[in-house]
Amino acid sequence: MKKILFLIITIGLSLRGFAQEEIKGKYQPVQSKTPESKEVIPPKETPPATDPALPKDPIVLKINPDELFKNNTFYKREANVEGIFYRRNEYLGAFVTHSNTSTVRYRDAAYVDGDKIRVWLNEKVIEPEVSLVGEFKGFKINLEKGMNKIDFEALNEGSASPNTAEFQVFDDTGKVIEASQWNVGTGYKATIILYKE
Repeated sequence: MKKILFLIITIGLSLRGFAQEEIKGKYQPVQSKTPESKEVIPPKETPPATDPALPKDPIVLKINPDELFKNNTFYKREANVEGIFYRRNEYLGAFVTHSNTSTVRYRDAAYVDGDKIRVWLNEKVIEPEVSLVGEFKGFKINLEKGMNKIDFEALNEGSASPNTAEFQVFDDTGKVIEASQWNVGTGYKATIILYKE
């Protein structure tokens, strides 16, 4: 028994001699032979120069959404019930622009859950089916003089109701006309109007 105890103590003391001890904070890490890859930061976008003749904020037209959505052949009737607010068409605003073209971009605003939309311009389909993803998708349109009505129709609500999206509308200089979100149920439309002077 004494021999076993002596052997354990001897092994314990000898292992302590091989243990690495830090010398009063003078520890220096070993440098890697391969350089670290640094995260590439994209350059900051500079906003386009604005024409001093144009107003800084877009001019908003006053349009009554009830009048806009009264066409029951094109717009589905509201069917909200208590606790469910998205079974209705959504008015996103009407804006005056001097631009000849406009760029419209959209993406899923929340969890990417399979939301799909159809895009209409002046009640004509321009995008029959678009799946909303995390990155912006979009299109460019030539604006006609007068009213240009863009409708985003929810084809489904994905796996989490309602159909949600973030959208941005730009003029031909890259200036944001409007940026917001919509939350609509299947078959309902979110509508924005661009009025070209």
